[in-house]
Amino acid sequence: MMDNNRTNPDPSDLELEPVRTRMTVADNVHASLRQALILGKFDPGQLLTISALAKRFQTSQMPVRETLRRLAAEGALEMRSNGSAYVPQVTREALDDICQARVSVERLATKLAVERSTEAEIDALARLEDEHAAISGTKDIYDMLEKNRNFHFAIYRAARSPVLLHVVSTLWLRYGPFMRMLSLHLAPRLEDGLHEPFLDGHHAIVEAIRGKQAENAADLMQKDIERTQTLLQQLCD
Repeated sequence: MMDNNRTNPDPSDLELEPVRTRMTVADNVHASLRQALILGKFDPGQLLTISALAKRFQTSQMPVRETLRRLAAEGALEMRSNGSAYVPQVTREALDDICQARVSVERLATKLAVERSTEAEIDALARLEDEHAAISGTKDIYDMLEKNRNFHFAIYRAARSPVLLHVVSTLWLRYGPFMRMLSLHLAPRLEDGLHEPFLDGHHAIVEAIRGKQAENAADLMQKDIERTQTLLQQLCD
């Protein structure tokens, strides 16, 4: 369970890049905050105020307000009447619902990637797997989560289905509060090797894709999702 007494991270302290391109301010704010949510950089239930985010991004409040509304429409945030937003709370029911959808969609995306990926893309995927494994030695949990995301989305992009890619991306966005739980649980336990089964699973996925084993690759992807789900279920209870 989440520790209600722990101090929430202040948006002004997070590594969110200031926005400098005037023509695309709103898009840049949206992309940066969206990525931070996916990587679990905010606590479940945390309040995100327009003023604090505008200060951190070094922008006016208008693009931040627009971003919060867009993210709320994507199901990543819950809006309040004053324009501020909250990160959704985590529940076992929400976790299982998102994971059920992820399994269905990501199995299909993985199968299509096996059929459609080029040798160059598979080689690039193998390099991403190596990078993910290498970064685990630094014990930087957010770098690990970002490398994990890069690995997964290299597969989903190789499926060459914009519709599937959009659906997967939205599911990962809504999964963000659970990634926060995961990062807080894993960070102090990296020395214990708790993350290593996930690295082994990625290597097996690469080999299945290289071997054109669509069903096997999809099964391995499902196991990867369900392994994390099982761990998070324990944290939700």
